[in-house]
Amino acid sequence: MKIAIIGQKTVPFIGGRGGGIERHVEELSTRLVADGHEVFVYSRGYLMEKKIREYKGVKILYTPSIPTKNLDTITHVLFSTLHVLFKKVDVIHYHGVGPSTLSWIPRIFKPHTKIIVTFHSIDRFHKKWGAFARWYLGLGEWTAVHFPHACIAVSKSIQQYCRHVFNKEVIYIPNGTDLHKIGEAHDNRIRPFGISKDSYILTVARLIKHKGIHYLIEAYKKLEKIHGTDPKNWPGGEIRKLTIVGAPSYSDDYLDYLKKIAAGSSNIIFVGFQQGETLAQLFANAYLYVHPSEAEGLSITILEAMSYGTCVLVSNIPENLESIDHAGFTFESKNVNDLYEMLVYLLDFPESVKMHGEKALTFIKKNFNWGDIVADIEKVYANKQG
Repeated sequence: MKIAIIGQKTVPFIGGRGGGIERHVEELSTRLVADGHEVFVYSRGYLMEKKIREYKGVKILYTPSIPTKNLDTITHVLFSTLHVLFKKVDVIHYHGVGPSTLSWIPRIFKPHTKIIVTFHSIDRFHKKWGAFARWYLGLGEWTAVHFPHACIAVSKSIQQYCRHVFNKEVIYIPNGTDLHKIGEAHDNRIRPFGISKDSYILTVARLIKHKGIHYLIEAYKKLEKIHGTDPKNWPGGEIRKLTIVGAPSYSDDYLDYLKKIAAGSSNIIFVGFQQGETLAQLFANAYLYVHPSEAEGLSITILEAMSYGTCVLVSNIPENLESIDHAGFTFESKNVNDLYEMLVYLLDFPESVKMHGEKALTFIKKNFNWGDIVADIEKVYANKQG
């Protein structure tokens, strides 16, 4: 099949310029090519230092956009949609509810092409958007379940949301992650940050407000305030640094705020966007992974942490509960005191942390293997599901 993918910023996924959708599309598109399909991915050229035309067999097409917070995505999707009308493709796959608002165009003007939308998250709940953008994203939810031939939800929570709000059945196919051989993890890439095996608590996210990193910093600062600077007084008898991985996305003011509330602590470190072997070592060597988000679709970074056998502690929003089942720990979303109490408990009981890390890896192998996920999406393309 010939497949066009629209809605993401770029492929390949590049530092600080994308999130879960971009990582999802990279994994999906490269695996579709490996399965024998011809795949075209629309990217935003201004984000690339050097434009490439092909990546792991995926053909990269560049269309313009108006690169502002509110207009970047929708204008890029518009130009990409107009472009794809003149290409011979079997499937057009839109990613995100905002992009889905334009999926009616190929439904009308390319009636023999299969139109698919993946509903990644309920974006209108994200705090970075203003009133009009939230309204438009709400409209996008409606279009995501009404305009395409099939809508894919990356979480069961979103599937249930569509059923309850729109009385529509959508197809559940989750995000995935690679499986990793768990052994003696190298730490040569992370030692320059002042951390090593089991010496730190990790969080990985775009630095935008609804990811809740400020709650984690506040809980960690409470640890420092109560337990002081002597490791003997800390839970577990060791001070484990808080390592924050990620970059802002039209949210430099939020990064400034995070650094302001972290000021005065030498144990809170910001290492910026990381990828490749450095990110792998960060996941593999962390004592604990914490994800304090207020809203998600299905977090790929939680899945990644679990795929390295790392114990996870997540906010108790439905999407996060779904991603860990009973293989990790939770705290009440937005509740700094509850997060603090869970950190104390997990720092005090490394045996439980290790056991749940092993349990997490088993859960990932069973439920979030990219090979199985891509096969299910191919069935949707072929109209064998949905």
